[in-house]
Amino acid sequence: MGYSRAVRVGNLISVSGTTATGPDGKIVGAGDAYAQTIQTIRNIEAALVKAGAALTDVVRTRIFVTNIAEWEKIGRAHGEFFGAIRPATSMVEVSKLISPEMLVEIEADAVLE
Repeated sequence: MGYSRAVRVGNLISVSGTTATGPDGKIVGAGDAYAQTIQTIRNIEAALVKAGAALTDVVRTRIFVTNIAEWEKIGRAHGEFFGAIRPATSMVEVSKLISPEMLVEIEADAVLE
């Protein structure tokens, strides 16, 4: 739980499962899958920057959601960041995440050229 972590090996970067955790350690966008997706991707972006990459380097995302019926809201938020990048993406419904207020968790893989 907490902030995302990026692991870099050569030109490959993997960002761990990331949630909508804000700087205060609390979940941003309680009850709102769209808002949580936005915050989650911002957290991924911050982890990528620390590893020397950017969202434009992302080649794959994996989205874990607690309610697949929210797919359109989550997909819209994902598209706002990745629409032009178009990484390979999967969205999977899970029974729950670490904390009940978490609705979305995203992993990302990036490749630096």
